[in-house]
Amino acid sequence: RGCNFAAQKRGMHNCAFCRAPIPNNDTDTLARIQARVAKKDADAIYFLGGQYWAGRLGLQKDMGKAVELYTKAAELGSIEALFSLGGAYERGVGVEQDKIKAVEFLTKSAISLWQVMLKVDAIETRSFRETAKRGQKQ
Repeated sequence: RGCNFAAQKRGMHNCAFCRAPIPNNDTDTLARIQARVAKKDADAIYFLGGQYWAGRLGLQKDMGKAVELYTKAAELGSIEALFSLGGAYERGVGVEQDKIKAVEFLTKSAISLWQVMLKVDAIETRSFRETAKRGQKQ
């Protein structure tokens, strides 16, 4: 999603993965997503789960299928899927309500997000230090 946004800001309005034009109908959009799902793309799997959750892109609303896809996406590292699973278990939507599992998934998502934030902070700090060193040498 971030890559698509950045590409669109630069005037690129094609798919960030295959560079083909963005489909303008549900059937083609779904086919494109399913191609990414077949390649085990965690973001695509999570996105497809969201389409089943809401009944979009011509799909019948199916909370159980959405949770199944969220689970696959979470196994592939999707923080968003971990969070969504936490919410599903907390409310008992698409799965039997289980507050303990809800807390486990929400905790995993929070820890994963924190780890990402620490990595970003480390990269930004290193970049700042390198810039400061270059400035001192001049």
